[in-house]
Amino acid sequence: QVQLVESGGGLVQAGGSLRLPCAASGRTISSYTMGWFRQAPGQERGLIASTWWTTGSTMYADSVKGRCTISRDNTANTVYLQMNSLKPEDAAVYYCAAKWRGVVSPTTYDYWGQGTQVTVSS
Repeated sequence: QVQLVESGGGLVQAGGSLRLPCAASGRTISSYTMGWFRQAPGQERGLIASTWWTTGSTMYADSVKGRCTISRDNTANTVYLQMNSLKPEDAAVYYCAAKWRGVVSPTTYDYWGQGTQVTVSS
């Protein structure tokens, strides 16, 4: 079992930045592909970034490409999402997820966090 706890959400002005940590416990994330998702009210939850467990290769959704960076610290057992140039449409609940030995962008994940709210004021 892997427990995931997101933090770092809050209210930020448009154009600002946030860094969201996702701390894992139970097992080391070194064998897990890690992903960040978000869900806005009335919308489906969607993948915005992921990092492959083997090489650390990353992928991004077009909506955040160039503005977000996913990174992982296997020693600290934490994955991060750095978000810059935030827009009001980035407001959502952000979730991290883990897939055991998953491909760089798996279709399903094994474990999920509870989410952290990001609000962007215009």
